Amino acid sequence: MSFEKLIRIPNDRIGVLIGKSGMVKSEIEKTCLVKLEIDSETGETLISGTGKIEDIQPFKAMEIVTAIGRGFSPENAMRLLKGENTLHVINLKEFAGKSPAQIERIKGRIIGEGGKARINMEHLTGGNISVYGSTVSIIGSPDQLKLAVGAIVDLSSGSMHGSVYGKLEAARRRNKQERMKLWEDQNVF
Repeated sequence: MSFEKLIRIPNDRIGVLIGKSGMVKSEIEKTCLVKLEIDSETGETLISGTGKIEDIQPFKAMEIVTAIGRGFSPENAMRLLKGENTLHVINLKEFAGKSPAQIERIKGRIIGEGGKARINMEHLTGGNISVYGSTVSIIGSPDQLKLAVGAIVDLSSGSMHGSVYGKLEAARRRNKQERMKLWEDQNVF
């Protein structure tokens, strides 16, 4: 069974996908057992691989290429290979319509002054967040994605930063208590 998927990434992200001396492209190809053909003028990237239909590597390669195209560093994009991590992309046009001014306002709320809001959300959720173009993308485990998506939706809908952080901190405390309870409930001989 062969696999082929065409993904288009923005022109200003092509260099990041290729990497210095082709290092990033080579790492993706080697790690995910695929071949990347990148058109440096259009940003079209053909991902191809051969193997069993149940192989997950080509699908992870798709996520990694998409993540780099959405503004993530190659290091953060490669996090998709670990555990249950996945990529989630939110289109801000869902909240702002087609108004460029509204999209910029929402992006500003998510990024915060000097990037503080984005950094706080990354710290409180454990996920990685990238704001690029009219999208916000998140890399993380299902639990991290749920928290981060909720926080981004709340901020995009006009919630105050303090209340969003409070929700994230409360969820973090609950998760910590649940993990401790699981630990206490284990029978240790």
